[in-house]
Amino acid sequence: MSPSESTEHIDSQIEAAPPAGEDIHLPGGSIIPLVVAIGTTLLVIGTTVWYGWSIIGALILIVSITIWVRDVRRDVEALPEEHHH
Repeated sequence: MSPSESTEHIDSQIEAAPPAGEDIHLPGGSIIPLVVAIGTTLLVIGTTVWYGWSIIGALILIVSITIWVRDVRRDVEALPEEHHH
């Protein structure tokens, strides 16, 4: 088989692939995971340094997780109907 024949064979295999059945949904960028990590860090550090840090960390953690869950619910609601199970 010559190099041009092998290239044609590969091209015919690539063209024979079926198109994708659905689009892939990727969420947008967010700073919320970083905020959750900061809240968790303050919560843990506060148990040994000063309990005030734990309270601040817990508040940050609760608020940021609430925002994160709200955002995910909004993203799921925006998906096409066939994605809901």
